[in-house]
Amino acid sequence: MTSENNNIDTSKIIAEQKIRWRKKNYYYHQSLTDLFKFIIPANSRIIEIGCGEGDTISQLNSSECFGIEINRHLIDSGQKKYPGTNFINSDIESGNPLDTLVSGNKKFDYIIISDLIGTLTDIQNVFEKMQLISHSKTKIIVTYHNYFWNPILRFGEIMHLKMKEGVMNWLYIDEIKNLLSLSSFNVIKSGSLLLIPKYIPFLSSFFNAFVAKLPVFRRLCIAGYVVANYEPIEQKAVKDFSTTVLIPCRNEEGNIEKILSRIPEIGSYTEIIFVEGNSTDNTYKKIEEAIIKNPEKDIKLFKQEGKGKGDAVRKGFENANGDILIILDADMTVAPEDLTKFYNALKYRNGEFINGTRLVYQMKEKAMRRLNKFGNIFFSKMFSWLLGQRITDTLCGTKALFKSDYEKIIANRKYFGDFDPFGDFDLLFGAAKLNLNITEIPIRYGERVYGETNINRFRDGIRLLKMCFVAMRKIKFVK
Repeated sequence: MTSENNNIDTSKIIAEQKIRWRKKNYYYHQSLTDLFKFIIPANSRIIEIGCGEGDTISQLNSSECFGIEINRHLIDSGQKKYPGTNFINSDIESGNPLDTLVSGNKKFDYIIISDLIGTLTDIQNVFEKMQLISHSKTKIIVTYHNYFWNPILRFGEIMHLKMKEGVMNWLYIDEIKNLLSLSSFNVIKSGSLLLIPKYIPFLSSFFNAFVAKLPVFRRLCIAGYVVANYEPIEQKAVKDFSTTVLIPCRNEEGNIEKILSRIPEIGSYTEIIFVEGNSTDNTYKKIEEAIIKNPEKDIKLFKQEGKGKGDAVRKGFENANGDILIILDADMTVAPEDLTKFYNALKYRNGEFINGTRLVYQMKEKAMRRLNKFGNIFFSKMFSWLLGQRITDTLCGTKALFKSDYEKIIANRKYFGDFDPFGDFDLLFGAAKLNLNITEIPIRYGERVYGETNINRFRDGIRLLKMCFVAMRKIKFVK
């Protein structure tokens, strides 16, 4: 009972803080509301996810408005202030918060997700849920904080100029557009606003109305927005594909059973291939035992003759039967359940080569060492330039492509030669050479729970630099 009261008190304190800070930062919030007024026609049906007290949607002159809010105290306050607004007390990420709307066949013309994505655990999942309340002409408006304002906002929290919000996801606009596209929303426009988010007479109006619209300065605005159309997929026109999940593993004895229990059924048929890399523990034996314990699953095991993950990937794909090939590292730092997202991206033609990225969501401190993270960011910028497509994480082990495209990469492999011990760049370079559309899916990157990493950051960093020179010579600087 005491614990429950503490939870209620905490929720009430947070609600009071949000109300107080919204009043203190009235100019910022009103500027966003004015943006929505400009974008959304009068008499539209509108829903806002994370609506707080409903201060925004109450001003939009809608024919029908709903707000979803996790904090019960904010809803209680909002119902008193705005009795014409329909509030739903629910967490958009857990359970089935839209059931009531779906059962009532509620569809909305506009969906607002304002300054919420920074706190979400799985942004793509929330975007996909919006399909349930969308019709063929529904538009979604997403606002977010500019990544470059991160230090300033943190300083504002320290100086008590802004409410403390804790660890946030900080996304570039390209990541938001990509996540919307993966969720069947076609981006139609984007923009930015507010160079000065506080009201300063004359200065705020001048800089925000004029200077903030100029090409260089608009990149410095605190807020950005994206407007996207819902494009429903004709489900009957999309076939299911068989899938091979390839798991290269070395010294991963403690993860084998967990991996198999968590890999979902993917597509019309799921094949699982382990390629064991001469472990010094009992990994090979554990896989053999797991095959016997799971006779209902199609599990194959191969012993790797060569060395390195690249060799293991080639061995596994040579023996794969699936239409779609997916790589999953055995260290369990990527949730096996996320593989469905990679499959769906290929199935619905949202990309031709799907690359996981660990650098969108915040990760636990021990998941990736700081120097490794900086190195990944550096090489992602380098390879984006070299390959001509945006890549934010070159070394995320989770990748997916059609087997037919992999066979083309094999046929074209002699162009690059046998240069890649990792396996990632053989595929990335091959996909870029074939002009495949490389699409990234953000994943939550967790801490390793068993064993030790096989990565040596200095040795492998030198190898990555060599890869850069290969890409320069073979892709970028060609005659």
